[in-house]
Amino acid sequence: MSETEARDAAASAATAPELALEVENLHAWYGESQVLHGVDLQVPVGQTVCLLGRNGAGRTSTLRAIMGLTSARSGTVRVFGHDLARVKPHRIAALGVGYCPEERGIFASLSTRENLLLPPLLRTGFDGLSLDEIDALFPNLKERADAPGTSLSGGEQQMLALARILRTGARLLLLDEISEGLAPVIVQALGRAITALRDRGFSILLVEQNFHFSARLADRFYVMERGRIVEQFAREELPHRREQLARLLGV
Repeated sequence: MSETEARDAAASAATAPELALEVENLHAWYGESQVLHGVDLQVPVGQTVCLLGRNGAGRTSTLRAIMGLTSARSGTVRVFGHDLARVKPHRIAALGVGYCPEERGIFASLSTRENLLLPPLLRTGFDGLSLDEIDALFPNLKERADAPGTSLSGGEQQMLALARILRTGARLLLLDEISEGLAPVIVQALGRAITALRDRGFSILLVEQNFHFSARLADRFYVMERGRIVEQFAREELPHRREQLARLLGV
């Protein structure tokens, strides 16, 4: 490498964003069925990245593979610079990762506030949100604090699932289809919450089929088909990508 090339490489490294999540050549399997084929993606610190695609494209499997919840995986996954190759799934949260799956996991026998307080505070190096901060972010949950978890609406349960993670000290959020099947007013409230979290420095990987919801939130988009990333672009490119997205997503 010439001296000029070395200077250019050093300058590029100095200006590259710090990464909350880096995925390289990720392959994953359920039993003998391969579901991911060489996925590459990045989530810079303090940004929201959206993973788009039709049902069955591999978006949820990508989140599960990051968390070590597939039968097997190969490739590289780094969280805040930590390689997850030898990290057990139950240890990943302690690195500052909060995973919110589609099924939410609200406990029927516990109240809203008991559900919220259930996860332990983790030594992630980050401060989790206080109850006062969570109440300000999700006022519905404060009003329903004593209600049984399963008496909440679908949207309130989704808010609770996200709020529960925010207490732990997570700063990288993996959110799976949080807008699916919810009333427009709740979707708007969740969008405001994601924007507020991003403004506070949270890093977010958002799996969505609802492009109209994610278009206002994400800094960068990746599109999946059949377990592969087939396209990626920044928010600034959206006006020129709508025809292509309509073809890829059927929106």
